[in-house]
Amino acid sequence: MVREWITTAQGRDGMLGSLLDCVRCDRFEIPEEFLPYKRTPEFDHTTVPAALRRDHSTKPGVWAKIVVVDGRLRYRVESLNTDIELSRDRTGVVLPEVLHHVEPVGEVRFYVQFYRAP
Repeated sequence: MVREWITTAQGRDGMLGSLLDCVRCDRFEIPEEFLPYKRTPEFDHTTVPAALRRDHSTKPGVWAKIVVVDGRLRYRVESLNTDIELSRDRTGVVLPEVLHHVEPVGEVRFYVQFYRAP
């Protein structure tokens, strides 16, 4: 997407604090060139850390995939009005710096894979 305002200091300053559309964010789609660099251990419904059950976020530039191995997991991103039930067939994508949380739906096993630019 061409954004002419990025070519001048005045244009950039004029956009500070503005909310920008991000096509990949809207689609919950990790950029193709990003690479996995870290993975959590596998959690189940009894070992999900409390931090994952309440709102938290990734660092700037860090995306993640929530991969369900077995069962179902509720993935909520309240700021984006998103409430998805994840399963083996449906992976969750975590956007950089966006608050989110998960809740087990019965018995579940899952892990989180983190991605960043090469």
